[in-house]
Amino acid sequence: MPVTDPVSMIAALVVIFSVAAVVWLMIAVGLRESPWGCASLAGANGLLALSFLLYDRAFIPPVLPAHAWWPDTLSLAAFGLVRLSVPLIGERPAPWRNTFAVAAGLPLVAALLGLGPEPLSRMALLFGAMGGFAAFAALDAFRLLRWRSLRGSTAFTIALPLLVMAMLVWSRPLVAVLLPAHAANLDVRSPFNVAWLWASVVLALALNGWMAFLLLTKLVLQIRRLTERDPLTDALNRRALSQAMDVEHARQMRGHGYALVLLDMDRFKQLNDTLGHAAGDAALQALVAIASPCLREVDLLGRLGGEEFCALLPHTDIAGATLVAERMRAVLEALPFEWNGQVWSLTASFGVAESSGQDVSAAEVMRRADQALYRAKGQGRNVVQAVERVA
Repeated sequence: MPVTDPVSMIAALVVIFSVAAVVWLMIAVGLRESPWGCASLAGANGLLALSFLLYDRAFIPPVLPAHAWWPDTLSLAAFGLVRLSVPLIGERPAPWRNTFAVAAGLPLVAALLGLGPEPLSRMALLFGAMGGFAAFAALDAFRLLRWRSLRGSTAFTIALPLLVMAMLVWSRPLVAVLLPAHAANLDVRSPFNVAWLWASVVLALALNGWMAFLLLTKLVLQIRRLTERDPLTDALNRRALSQAMDVEHARQMRGHGYALVLLDMDRFKQLNDTLGHAAGDAALQALVAIASPCLREVDLLGRLGGEEFCALLPHTDIAGATLVAERMRAVLEALPFEWNGQVWSLTASFGVAESSGQDVSAAEVMRRADQALYRAKGQGRNVVQAVERVA
């Protein structure tokens, strides 16, 4: 058949979506990687394959009315699953109730209102909702990638295929309003239908490839996070913090100073001996949870080892860093730690140092902050001490 025949192109889409459904189902069941997200994609591809198949009325069961609502209703459910798949792949909460309400409610509302199967009413209602699902999926993808620490422009570029798909879906009711002569069913040959089906073929491949890329991006970012984060507290590990300090020290050479705040939990061994090591782990997690809100978005908090942590504060002088340290000290002291009914007062000692143009490396700044921390410990703990930078 010629490539401009809508029926042959619909058949190609059925094959593409069917194969994709099997592949995503294998990933969900076999690899068990984001199983709910992959299962949603398998269902979406399966419903889209069935939807395009039903454009041939011969495939509609005799017990059902043979009109064009069936393929579009199935497509609406498929786009609802695409909407759910993005947050599920990212292991974020998915809007199950709202999606189900729209996907199931719109066809029911249309039936109650007596909307017929003519193209314009069907397209305006169902295709509008399908495009909305795709647009919200694009927004979810953008937010997910930003949450995974990708730059805004990169996140937008990666999420763009879903937005393009939304526009493609919205184009059918728009053309039906502006050019009613082109609003024929998909299995009818027309220039718009042929162009729309070709775009659908390309986007069917792009969408599944994009979802696979999103899954791969998630895995890569998870691996990177594991290599950079302390597994107990989720603060940066020593290696990642050291790399960040080296980068910041390179900026110091261009006149952008920074400060370090070392903090060491007081009487940590006593806490471990009294309440147990599990309580010690929980106390370290509590310290990070309490200290992190005291920092700006550009600041970094890392665990150096044991009960010792370090905060890297870019573009901050000794006075500003001392205020940050004092804020962390006061908040930590004010929030008692409870373990199995026993209350323990968490405190920490702080050493603050500011970078200088005379410092050969960040290790010099760290050494001064460590000296300040040692003095804070010597003054009875729960104290902030600062060391003036080298002139």
